[in-house]
Order: sequence, then structure tokens, then C-alpha cells
Amino acid sequence: MPDYSIHVDVPLVTIPVLVTTNNGQFIPNLKKENFRISEDGTPQTIHDFKVEEAPVTAVLLVEFASTTYPLLIDALRGSYAFASTLKKDDWVAVISYDMKPDLLVDFTQDKNAVMGAINMLRMPGFAETNVFDALYDTLDRLDRVEGHKYIVLVSTGIDTFSKLNLDQITKKVRNTQNVTIFPISIGWLLREYCETHGCTGMAHGMASYGMQQIDWYQADNEMQTFARLTGGRFYQPRFAGDFADTFKDISEDIRHQYTITYHPTNPKLDGTYRKLKVDVIADSGGPLKIKDQKGKDVKFQVIAREGYTARHTVD
Repeated sequence: MPDYSIHVDVPLVTIPVLVTTNNGQFIPNLKKENFRISEDGTPQTIHDFKVEEAPVTAVLLVEFASTTYPLLIDALRGSYAFASTLKKDDWVAVISYDMKPDLLVDFTQDKNAVMGAINMLRMPGFAETNVFDALYDTLDRLDRVEGHKYIVLVSTGIDTFSKLNLDQITKKVRNTQNVTIFPISIGWLLREYCETHGCTGMAHGMASYGMQQIDWYQADNEMQTFARLTGGRFYQPRFAGDFADTFKDISEDIRHQYTITYHPTNPKLDGTYRKLKVDVIADSGGPLKIKDQKGKDVKFQVIAREGYTARHTVD
């Protein structure tokens, strides 16, 4: 599998960086001189810089539990939309979870095998949605896979029964290298229904599982954290047609990236967490201005992971 990753091979640090407009369009033609990197507030000298369009290594981690019909439909919509973006050189695995994760197909380049795995999502089992345990297990699986990997997490983000707590899974995500998480929130139809009709006192752990409305927002915040810590983006498709656009954006993000490499000024392998900051500037050193075809200024965003753990063994 290709090694085009964000990986840390201290004293060499490699960071994939996405620079997009606020509506998700990749901004091309930036140069090495347009980037500034700092580690724990200390400027770093860029050693290598390149622009890559590469195949992806990804896990589709999808919540599929015996919950409510709108959630199951959204899970399937998201899964099929993801599969439709795959290309022949991509490596993809599919894992579903309820009480525990279930590997439906291991890494394959066979798109038909991926579709076949998604077709297996017809008979949900348990009503529990243990996203923390499932994400931890998936990160462990990816430890044995070389190169940069992506997790496409199709989920409500609500955890009902995991052995792990939020602090534990957040620590795991923070300390995992070479993985970017793109969470896709499902259940907006159910959420909107509950906001107008009320769903408390019903039978499940989301809106209809007996938990309070605030759980939706907590779940959103948790998935946003997973994305932010790993350099991914959080999506909230609200309508059926939004899923295709969401996964088109993700496909563009993970196939077009700037890759920056530097030798850290602090070369110690002491297990500490180093905070990273990536800025994009103009050739002159001032603020970068991006304009559209009509000459109007376009707002943009720089997406990169927040840091890395300096240690001897990464994979």
C-alpha cells in the first residue's frame, strides 16, 4: 500500500495539509514558500514539499444497530455514497458496529467486494452503539497497516455501552499517527422530528433511546474533536441528496493534499506530545489572498492535524 502519509519518523516529521475554500474546493498551485510550520510555538524549516494526488487507504466504519429506521437508512446512504467515490487503486475495508465491531471485508481493491459488504447491512443486531470501543479497535487494526490511513466514520456519534470512556478514546485518537478521521453525522431527520415532537422516554439511546436532547450536541462535539485532532473534517448531511456531495468533498480532500516534511528542532524521542501549527502566507510574507474567477476574495481554511507524539515506534 502507498506510503504518502502523515507519519512521524522522528527526527523527520511528515504532515499532509489540505488547503480548501470554505465550501471545500481544493486550492492548487501553492508553493513551499507559502507555508509556515511551527512546533510548540517554535518555527521549523521545511525540508521537503510536494503536491500529491494519490490512491487512498481507508476504513468505512459505519454504525448499524437495531435502533430506528431513519438511522439505518442514513447509514446505508452514507455507505453507498462512500463506495461510489472509490477508484481502482484504493484500498478499503468495511467495518460495522453496534455492541461490537464486525469486519465485513478486509482491505481490498475490489469495489464489488466493498459493495457486497455494504449489502450485508440488512439485519441489525443489538441496539447498543458503542462507537468508542469500535473506533479504538479500528485504530488498533490500522496500526499494522503501512502508510497514511483514513477512517470514514458514519455514525450518530452517540455511545451507549462502551467499556471505554470519552477521555480514553480521545487519548487514543490524539496519540495515533498516520490516521485521519472524517466523521459523518447521521440521523438529522430523526433529530429534527424530536426537536418538534419530543422523543424522551422512548426506547433507545439516541433521541428515541431515552437520553436527553443534549446527547446529540455532545455527540457532534466528540466527532468534531476526532476530526480536529487528526486533520479531518466533520460533516452533517441533512438530506438524502447531501450524502453524495459530502463524500465527493471527502474524496477530493483525501486525494489532493500538500505534503510537508521537516526535521524538528527538538529531536528528543521522549514521548511528549508536540503541538503543530500550519499557516499559509503570500509570497511576500503577508496574508495570502485567494480570488475567484470574478476577482472577489475567497475565504479559505488550512486543515492539518494538531500535533504528534515523539516516540521511537510509530506504527
